[in-house]
Amino acid sequence: MKKLAALIFCVFAAQFALSRSAEEVTPLLIGQKTPKVDVVDETGTKQFLPALLKGKHSILVFYRGGWCPYCNTHMQELAEVESQFLELGYQIVGISPDSPELLASIEKDGELPYTLYSDSGVSAIEGFGIDFTLNKATLLKYKGFGIDLGKNSGGLNKDRLPAPAVFIVTPDNQIAFSYVNPNYKDRIPGDLLLAAAKAIKN
Repeated sequence: MKKLAALIFCVFAAQFALSRSAEEVTPLLIGQKTPKVDVVDETGTKQFLPALLKGKHSILVFYRGGWCPYCNTHMQELAEVESQFLELGYQIVGISPDSPELLASIEKDGELPYTLYSDSGVSAIEGFGIDFTLNKATLLKYKGFGIDLGKNSGGLNKDRLPAPAVFIVTPDNQIAFSYVNPNYKDRIPGDLLLAAAKAIKN
């Protein structure tokens, strides 16, 4: 009986984790290590995330996708101050559920100077605790705007997104700063992120 109860609880917990809202995300905390997960570059090649970040101070930016105007504005703002992050010894890494093919088109256009990675299977997004599930009404609304998450992710993800987030990661893969906001319209300003990056290096 106890085993059955434990099994029911595990199933319920898993279902909750897969259907939580943006307000219910549970991001990794300062001091915790980055998860051991893969992301995919624009060529479709898997890259081990801790290896990409190891030995470098990194600004890790999770965004909803290239279809999101708020994400594009924020990513462009960070691009404009990237040189200042580079002077401090930081790299900027962008991660979204977009497919590698979509990332390749962005790279080709040269719109952003830093590297973007695909997490269409949302393993990194899950690992950082910022994944949530869109309700049916929102999905229908997005489809009315011509946004198909399944198509954007190469068919791997149809209804899950990251709450937009920024993590500053130290060379030993430890989280030193995080900003996560369930309101996708609110993003951390570039100058504030730069101030946090400076404080961590000092």
